[in-house]
Amino acid sequence: MDKEIALMQTTCQVVDEGWPEAWYMCDDKDIESQKKENRTTPNRPVDVKGMRALGLLYWKMDAETYKYPIKAIPWDPNEAADPRLMALRDDRGYSYADVLTIHPDFLPGFDTHVKNFFTEHIHDAEEIRYIIGGSGFFDVRDPDDAWVRIHVKKGDLMTLPEGIYHRFTCDETNSIHAMRLFIGVPCWTPINRFTTDTDNHPSRKKYVCMYCMPKELQDEAKEEK
Repeated sequence: MDKEIALMQTTCQVVDEGWPEAWYMCDDKDIESQKKENRTTPNRPVDVKGMRALGLLYWKMDAETYKYPIKAIPWDPNEAADPRLMALRDDRGYSYADVLTIHPDFLPGFDTHVKNFFTEHIHDAEEIRYIIGGSGFFDVRDPDDAWVRIHVKKGDLMTLPEGIYHRFTCDETNSIHAMRLFIGVPCWTPINRFTTDTDNHPSRKKYVCMYCMPKELQDEAKEEK
């Protein structure tokens, strides 16, 4: 127990068994509701090695002991009392945060917002989400453009690398309480796929170079720079 307590005060990622469940999704045309699990038949799970290969990082947090507001835009990460969150903040340079509750009672225009979150996009910076309560799905594209769905729940903190194609939705509970963290001045504007030439965006090219190319080609691309 002492070892577990000590771990929760560091920036060490958890062992593989602690990661969220992930699986390949059915085709978009077969999705009846974005909030359902929408697994392939038969189910094709994605293990931790597969998630790491996509550039995802994961930490298990103590979302029981430490409390956060329902909404705070912004929320000063220097107010963090959780030693693990403090360690992550300092180690990774997070200087901005806000806290949101995605629920019909706390988010005006809930249905419209949730629909918009499900639009495929990239960002020009890392995306960090700490799930303080509730649950939802992150969908990310693999190198073959197939969707991988990750079920994030209370206590999960996950980062998505700059330039990865992704989208987000609540699950059928219709409730998620989350903290967004950022390095420097935040820019939440998504760069939507299909309405922008995202394949040629510098952040997308960076992601492809790092995660979608064979290692020998990655090395050649680095040498050319």
